[in-house]
Amino acid sequence: DHDVETPYGMLHVVIRGAPKGNKPAILTYHDVGLNHKLCFNPFFNNEDMQEITKHFVICHVDAPGQQVGAAQFPQGFQYPTMDQLAGMLPTVVQHFGFKSVVGIGVGAGAYILAKFALIHPDLVEGLVLLNINPNGKGWIDWAASKLSGLTSNIPDVVLPHLFSQDELVNNSELVQSYRQQINNAINNYNLQLFWNLYNSRRDLEMNRGGTALNAKTLKCPVMLVVGDNAPAEEGVVECNSKLDPTNTTFLKMADSGGLPQLTQPGKLTEAFKYFLQGMGYIAYVKDRRLSGGPVPSASMTRLARSRTASLTSAGSGEGSRSRACTNSDSTEGVGAVTQTMEVSC
Repeated sequence: DHDVETPYGMLHVVIRGAPKGNKPAILTYHDVGLNHKLCFNPFFNNEDMQEITKHFVICHVDAPGQQVGAAQFPQGFQYPTMDQLAGMLPTVVQHFGFKSVVGIGVGAGAYILAKFALIHPDLVEGLVLLNINPNGKGWIDWAASKLSGLTSNIPDVVLPHLFSQDELVNNSELVQSYRQQINNAINNYNLQLFWNLYNSRRDLEMNRGGTALNAKTLKCPVMLVVGDNAPAEEGVVECNSKLDPTNTTFLKMADSGGLPQLTQPGKLTEAFKYFLQGMGYIAYVKDRRLSGGPVPSASMTRLARSRTASLTSAGSGEGSRSRACTNSDSTEGVGAVTQTMEVSC
């Protein structure tokens, strides 16, 4: 465990493994309501993930005050803004001597990593963004979320952000477990500060080329991921409409609820492998079915070639329905540049 001093305060960072040659580090950033352990342990502890982690150094970043055992911030503490949270990351990259990173972010963490990549495109080689919402909050939304935080138990406020309506209604084992863990593992006062800050975020300033004057968007390969019926689905579709279709993949995961990295770590690992392979890392990937799923690996080969990819048709910005990707359509549209790819698994 490391505490890294940045221009905007201390950051808790956990390093796994050692830098491997000129390969980028894999840098993770968790969602609000979680920390790196709650957000990523099931994913990185997945057996298939070991095949990836042996090739890379992993750098887990905890947002200020969200790590297990963090001291409570004093009354009146000014939590860093989303811009400042993104602005802390170059110091982390420099501190550990990384040349560049591949980022994996969830929710608030995905927003922070996208912001980081927009400001420092030279430091980011690729991004896997789960549940990203590029839109800011209106002041009415912000006031409502702030008020609900003052009048409710903060874990109960955060849970609808993390889990699907089905999971909450059924009060699944996962939801019960996370309600308890959020309460016990994260200082609730610190969490409230991060929650308020996330809910006062501004729009991510990015637009697909040709859609706005001086449009600026992510330059690196991006894989967007969202669960079917997840609370973040609309935001992720919106984000897709702002990205370059030639280097974006949109992976919609069925039966995965709000947090696919917890419920479908095997499938997500497989997709991540192909994403890295498409970037020229990990030369050999075992040709087998997606963990526990009916989708053949052939369909995921499209993902590897899919610097042309995404779930909705380019520019529509509407939630057009995903098309299940099977062998019969696994070669269709691979070469399309403006039509982005659909993968549903």
